[in-house]
Amino acid sequence: MTNAPAPDIGIDASILDRIGDTSLIELKRVVPEGCARILMKIESENPTGSMKDRMALAMIEAAERDGRLKPGGRVVEYTGGSTGVSLAMICAVKGYPLSIVTSDAFSAEKRNHMASFGAELTIVESQNGGMDAALTHRMIEAARRITDETGAFWTDQLKNADQLIAYHRMGDEIWTGTGGRIDAFVQSTGTAASARGNAEALKRHNPDILTVAVEPSESAVLSGGSSGVHRIEGVGAGFVVPLWEPSVIDRIETVSTETAMETARTLARVEGIFAGTSTGGNLAAAIAVGRDLGPDATVVTVMCDSGVKYLSTALYRPD
Repeated sequence: MTNAPAPDIGIDASILDRIGDTSLIELKRVVPEGCARILMKIESENPTGSMKDRMALAMIEAAERDGRLKPGGRVVEYTGGSTGVSLAMICAVKGYPLSIVTSDAFSAEKRNHMASFGAELTIVESQNGGMDAALTHRMIEAARRITDETGAFWTDQLKNADQLIAYHRMGDEIWTGTGGRIDAFVQSTGTAASARGNAEALKRHNPDILTVAVEPSESAVLSGGSSGVHRIEGVGAGFVVPLWEPSVIDRIETVSTETAMETARTLARVEGIFAGTSTGGNLAAAIAVGRDLGPDATVVTVMCDSGVKYLSTALYRPD
């Protein structure tokens, strides 16, 4: 008799297998009377607590497949933090050294998280801790220099369309999770890949779904406004980013940093969902859309990442 090992039922091969398939939660107490039902995609369930795990894995796997990233090769990226944390986790699992360009404009938690996975950090100083177009461009140039000096593979998230497939999958999850009962989708824009990718997927299922992009009111460039300084980490690059595709976005909502922060705090206090500033912006915009659509509609938005990443910032230390 052969004593074959029992199958590993329910055991994943690595932490990377836990990316995606996150929950949809219906919000109750934070939703005002007369508003649409609002569902939130809980992306904090991903391994690093962020939706960026999805896109980082997609970019790395695409580069592995076509040979741009060789075994043991170095990876480079500029990032406000969540993409960097996700890349750092994935590179740790796969054995790639990683150089990250980031800034003091982003939370210490994110920088420490990246370093804990073994990433080498280059810090670009901001203007009084704010995010603007000039800071983004300085970070990009620093990443370009490191790439030239080391011959590394630069994921170049602002231009890298390989990440779109990750958000197509996320959009398909939303469609399946709602049973197709979705009237609007609301998502903030940084690289614009998540808003675009989810919108493309959802409109393939039903072109009548209203798709809404969210940007900081202090830097509302997608709405035709001026570039400015804001403190909603991970969104609002300050210029029209290469992956922005207006043909799949029906509406743009602007939200101030103050409103985004206060809405995130309220979400924690009344729903027990502890999220970052961009999630607060998403919820504020989703409520605005939901008021317009009325109580018979369903609006889906995104919890982009966990509030644990922001404990040292003005979001949860307003003093």
